[in-house]
Amino acid sequence: MDGFNPNNPLIAQADLSILLEVNSPRYADARDQVARFAELVKSPEHIHTYQVSPLSLWNAAASGMTAEEIVAAIRQFSRYPVPENVFIEIREQVARYGRLRLLKEGDGLVLESADAETIERIVRLKRVQPFLGARLGDKRLAVDPNNRGLLKQALIKEKLPVEDLAGYTDGDPLDVELRDTAQSGRPFRLREYQQDAAEIFHAAGGARGGSGVLVLPCGAGKTVIGIATLARVGQRTLILTTNITALRQWISELLDKTTLTPDDIGEYSGEKKDIRPVTVSTYQLMTYRKSKSEDFVHMELFNNENWGLIVYDEVHMLPAPVFRSVANIQARRRLGLTATLVREDGAEDDVFSLIGPKKFDMPWKQLENQGWIATAECVEIRVPLAHALKVEYAAADQREQFRMASENPAKMGVIHRLIERHRGDNVMIIGQYIDQLEALAEEFKAPIITGKTPNREREEIYARFRTRQIKLIIVSKVANFAIDLPDANVAIQVSGTFGSRQEEAQRLGRVLRPKGEGIENVAHFYSVVTRSTKEQEFAMNRQMFLTQQGYSYRIEFEDLPEPDALSAPGGKDNGAKR
Repeated sequence: MDGFNPNNPLIAQADLSILLEVNSPRYADARDQVARFAELVKSPEHIHTYQVSPLSLWNAAASGMTAEEIVAAIRQFSRYPVPENVFIEIREQVARYGRLRLLKEGDGLVLESADAETIERIVRLKRVQPFLGARLGDKRLAVDPNNRGLLKQALIKEKLPVEDLAGYTDGDPLDVELRDTAQSGRPFRLREYQQDAAEIFHAAGGARGGSGVLVLPCGAGKTVIGIATLARVGQRTLILTTNITALRQWISELLDKTTLTPDDIGEYSGEKKDIRPVTVSTYQLMTYRKSKSEDFVHMELFNNENWGLIVYDEVHMLPAPVFRSVANIQARRRLGLTATLVREDGAEDDVFSLIGPKKFDMPWKQLENQGWIATAECVEIRVPLAHALKVEYAAADQREQFRMASENPAKMGVIHRLIERHRGDNVMIIGQYIDQLEALAEEFKAPIITGKTPNREREEIYARFRTRQIKLIIVSKVANFAIDLPDANVAIQVSGTFGSRQEEAQRLGRVLRPKGEGIENVAHFYSVVTRSTKEQEFAMNRQMFLTQQGYSYRIEFEDLPEPDALSAPGGKDNGAKR
């Protein structure tokens, strides 16, 4: 048993939860270790709670962390003796990853276990039985290659992760190299961590590589890592993105940083249907169907071409219908790129089994310290609800309460002051509700981008913002993902999607990219919420992922304007109080 050390910040409990005291001088070091194998579930001011789960341990194991490294980290930072069952469970779950292996044998596959007892258990599982073939001895089962993904998906639901070493079908060869000088004229070379991520995924072309997820912050160059991986694989590639803007950014980056020509790259979108050696499409198009009773029109794109690599950008956004298709193409190399593995639908285990486990995870603060992403200052400004609205709020259902709090008119005065504070900066106002955003666009005479904004108009607004012709834009949730606006250094979030942790991470990511010449490499992220409402409750959940990455929110409280000033554009300037 370990001894008592009052200077340590960590308390491990028998239910595999871990408490970290934020005010401890060793907190940051402990957090960086714990975040590698546990998920943050609560983050009030003084004590943060993490949960160690089978999936978090399997992901840690897949990324190369051993059970003894996890145990050593807990021992190093523990304040009190650690319940022995914690270490037993950690060793047991980490050992499960690799106990079951899927191997290629002739034209078929074999599921192999390190012990006969596991195989005996598997053949008795009703969920798994439809995907199994004949027994090949005490420790081996035949598997139809067509059931490769479905079997892994069924087994992980039974807490039985499979290490897939069955290899891949080669796609059509692709002649591509990275440029030393980008077409833009700038020198181009992979950063060390970008090179490491691509090499870890590729694994020299072996069966231990070729599928998995790379986790890096927004602004760290995930697109560049995807391009580097594409060049290493050197085979026909399909890239799936979140929207048409991201699609065209991928194409632009491919042309700028590789030897591919416009004839090599196809846009498969609502506007074009070009299939080329490298084809870029969107999740939205892949899941399009004329009615709920009909088939998905474009899903055959997965199967009609001899792809050697499929890249899933922002893999945490992968729609359920695409998961079903991914289960049927497990012989293709699969790369997932994301800033966070958090999925609000709880389907992280589907990402693990069908795309692959986490192979690389780069802490946000580490990249910030190295200067690769901007330093971020996060501030939550809490605004009261006017007395006249409180009765209506109390009578509303929870969804309407959230909307009322999100669209609180008192936020307008705060936004005025923030824009004045950052006069001369490049500011994005981001929100969820279109009526609210349109009112802000009218108030500040600023361009607005929503889901209904034509693509050409979007690109024109983004281009004017990049070239600093305009300093303020209003954007809906269409800007959450893959929008490259490197000079944006202030984001003001006026409303969000309930408690979405990944949305909070993505929105901060809009301003984390390294700044251009003449701009301080500091990002300001403001979240304006209504005090003592559903919106404040959800805001605490939204912030958890960023807290796990080492960011903290300074809380400011806004005084309520006088009733007759609420309708004025700026309200009464009472200032923000700590």
